[in-house]
Amino acid sequence: MIAAIYARKSTDQNVSDEEKSVTRQIEHARAYAERKGWTIAEEHVYVDDGISGAEFVKRRGLNSLLAAMRQRPCPVQALVTMEVSRLGREQTETAVVVREILRADVRLFTYGDRREITLDSALDKFSLNALNFVAEMERELSRTRTREAMRSKASRGHVAGGKVYGYRNVRHADHVERVIEPTEAAVVRRIFTDVSAGRGFARIAQRLNAEGVACPSGGRGHGWAMTGVRAMVFRDLYRGRIIYGQTRWIDRRGTKGRERRPESEWLVIEAPQLRIVPEELWTAAHARLERTRQTYTMPHGPLGGRPEAGIESRNLLSGFLVCGTCGGSMHAIKRTSRRGAPRTYYVCNGWRVNGTCGNSWSLPLPDLDDVVVSALREDVLTPDLVDDVVTRALELSVEQSGALEGRRAGLEADLRRVESELGRLTEAIASGEALPTILEAIRARERRRADLRAQLEHVDGLSRAGTPMVTDALREELRERMTSWDDLLQSNPAEARPVLRKLLEGRLVLTPKHRKGGRWYEITGQASYGALLAGVVGLVAPG
Repeated sequence: MIAAIYARKSTDQNVSDEEKSVTRQIEHARAYAERKGWTIAEEHVYVDDGISGAEFVKRRGLNSLLAAMRQRPCPVQALVTMEVSRLGREQTETAVVVREILRADVRLFTYGDRREITLDSALDKFSLNALNFVAEMERELSRTRTREAMRSKASRGHVAGGKVYGYRNVRHADHVERVIEPTEAAVVRRIFTDVSAGRGFARIAQRLNAEGVACPSGGRGHGWAMTGVRAMVFRDLYRGRIIYGQTRWIDRRGTKGRERRPESEWLVIEAPQLRIVPEELWTAAHARLERTRQTYTMPHGPLGGRPEAGIESRNLLSGFLVCGTCGGSMHAIKRTSRRGAPRTYYVCNGWRVNGTCGNSWSLPLPDLDDVVVSALREDVLTPDLVDDVVTRALELSVEQSGALEGRRAGLEADLRRVESELGRLTEAIASGEALPTILEAIRARERRRADLRAQLEHVDGLSRAGTPMVTDALREELRERMTSWDDLLQSNPAEARPVLRKLLEGRLVLTPKHRKGGRWYEITGQASYGALLAGVVGLVAPG
């Protein structure tokens, strides 16, 4: 009989030496097969080294074994492993694996207890379920013990994880401590400084790679990446705070995943000796990121493209363009012509980066900017249309003021009624009526009076914000604003981008068109004055 071997080394620490060595498992399985007189098929020795028994999706050795079981005819007649828990430590998934092996007419043997696993009777099935239950319970207990041990280390300020860029791990007798590494710490501070100055994560990574700064992987990877830079900026350890227990491993649908834990369960320890980034620099960097986030988020959801808030961008339309073929973003890239003169073009990112789009047409940046600016000037920022919009905005402002006056009158009437009731209740106390009941009524009226006063203050604030100036003066101010926006669009793309973000509703769609004799892009989009006029007359004007 030809036999296969499966060995898996556990990731748990609290397990036997046998479970920690796939080499020893293979040796013992081979000896077991030889005593039985079987032949081991060397191409069918499957190993998963250092992988949890709760993982089934990403286990290459096990998946290769099951793939071999599905071959017809099956290349082996038996499978030898240490125990059923080597196949898995999760009851449901392990039972499925065992059933698939047996259905392939492959006999399953465990050398640890010298038995054959079968599902021929109810007792056999119960025995398998019991073995799987015990294996899963052991895994859960081991994980709990490991988690508590790591939490105990973290509570004493010791290392409970791996290496972190900016620090060296120094081993002592029974624990490991972090010590600041000056060269790497300087790079960390530089990253925070760049973020506070408005540089994006991708640009920071590009500059570090261009200057040959050693990356956190020590040269084993592909250099700095924007995801790694972002993770560093949000690492509290750099501000001198150890936070443990933010996430924990869970098993979900045959694979392991991380689950974020409630903040109340975190272990937070102040560790000023580990501070690399001064608090002022940390605050400045995260304030910049918050401004970026607020700019990026529009009233009805996130606007596609790159945000502003200081993030460098010299191109007027970067982040405002969508490919009409695939719906992905169109990015600006530089190309050098045969004459050596570099020019900037817009191309579909789906086509350029991963080939998921068939739109390979490029469009020169200056040409597209001219077309869009001309369309805005001719169709949106025209004097007649500006006058119509300003007139309607002023009308709405007056209507809003009238509605606020009606609301104010109602609140003032309610307030007078409550104060009158308070006066009568005070007189009742003086006449000697039941004190507890009256006091409770007075407290209720006082709470109502405070609420009404707060609402009146809110209405007064809205009225002040929405009260228009003299109509002619306001109309002239709005005309001047529209003219300055028009000038910005033509003369200063970088400063015009926030205006364009408010003026456009969504993004511009560029759809490639072609027919015999030529090809072109059809550009579609919508513009609105609403966001531009908001705050000028105390309301959002219609588009």
